[in-house]
Amino acid sequence: QVQLLESGGGLVQAGGSLRLSCAASGRTFSNNAMGWFRQAPGKEREFVASINWSGSRIHVDSVKGRFTISRDNAKNTVYLQMNSLKPEDTAVYYCAARRSSSLGSRINEYDYWGQGTQVTVSS
Repeated sequence: QVQLLESGGGLVQAGGSLRLSCAASGRTFSNNAMGWFRQAPGKEREFVASINWSGSRIHVDSVKGRFTISRDNAKNTVYLQMNSLKPEDTAVYYCAARRSSSLGSRINEYDYWGQGTQVTVSS
């Protein structure tokens, strides 16, 4: 049974940093694309970043220069380093995995999802 377990969320002041982790179990994802999405209260879930098997990555424009997705295939884990956090980054952050090795930015491109971790940025 595949499980994605996020951790690292919390409450931080604007301008601060957090690093989210997503540990996968049940199968290895070293050849698969992984991603991060977020959902703010009253809003739809949106794409944040994706990374493929070779380390190529994409980020949504609103987080470019502040957030960085990375992965450690030996640990079957993907990370999201978040710097210069803003109140508008407040959301539940979800880790997701694709069966495909290609980068993806759409929700329906992902096959496995974690339960989410709350990130709250105070002003």
